[in-house]
Amino acid sequence: MNMIDTRRSAAIIDGRARARKVLEDVKSQARKWKAKSGVVPGIAVVIVGDNPASAIYVASKEKTAKECGFHSRIETRPATASTSEILDLLGELNVAPDIHGILVQLPLPTHIDAGKVIQAISPGKDVDGFHFVNVGRLATGAVDGAIVPCTPAGAILLIGDILGPDLSGRRAVVLGRSNIVGKPMANLLLAANATVTVAHSRSHDLAALCREADILVAAVGRPELVRGHWIKPGAVVIDVGINRVQTGEGRRAGLVGDVAFEEAQSVAGAITPVPGGVGPMTIAMLMANTLNAAIRGGMG
Repeated sequence: MNMIDTRRSAAIIDGRARARKVLEDVKSQARKWKAKSGVVPGIAVVIVGDNPASAIYVASKEKTAKECGFHSRIETRPATASTSEILDLLGELNVAPDIHGILVQLPLPTHIDAGKVIQAISPGKDVDGFHFVNVGRLATGAVDGAIVPCTPAGAILLIGDILGPDLSGRRAVVLGRSNIVGKPMANLLLAANATVTVAHSRSHDLAALCREADILVAAVGRPELVRGHWIKPGAVVIDVGINRVQTGEGRRAGLVGDVAFEEAQSVAGAITPVPGGVGPMTIAMLMANTLNAAIRGGMG
């Protein structure tokens, strides 16, 4: 387990190191694919409006794509763009032979029908894994044929590094039921033979549910909701939360997860930090999804 720092009470799962390993593999496979087929994997990112956070994320994705040897295309549209304009753009990208992966940077302006936009992406080019075809494949256990959402795909790799690919006999609790993380995470854990509970804001006694978990995935978007006494001793804790906190008494401004890290570290067997845990895996898995889409043909 060379990706884990064991100098502390819980092993720290190094998402940055694991992401580098994924990207090195993607670069190697992309070179081999180009040599074999003459095809350079291509990714297009659609960004609507001028949200500063979205611009930062898109720039990071473009930089990583170029490092992987991909063709990268950024399609920027003003915040006043209509749903039909974005749908027309996606129609063009769906049939573009040099584009194998398409993603629309979220959130979109409120006047745009985000659901309609996401479902307009060809399933074979849907590298975010949000199209109903990919959602359905994952939900029915056809994981090999699905494009899996990037954050859960990265998280299951980190879990596998600790516990192995077969999670038979392990109890997993997923905090959060979003379509982006919670539900696909639960389906990946089920596919790995874990016994899975999905908990959410209306679940009773979250602490008791969490204490049953050999694997705890926190994806609720509430800063440090999960306390140390919620965690089963020795559990693997995957903190998907990225919450920006303000400067306060005894606290530095910056990012924190959904788990109270210092408390959890004294109980858990292994834990992802924030930042530096699941976050770096998300872009790495986006590149992996794009490469796989290129190899499959990208036409859905």
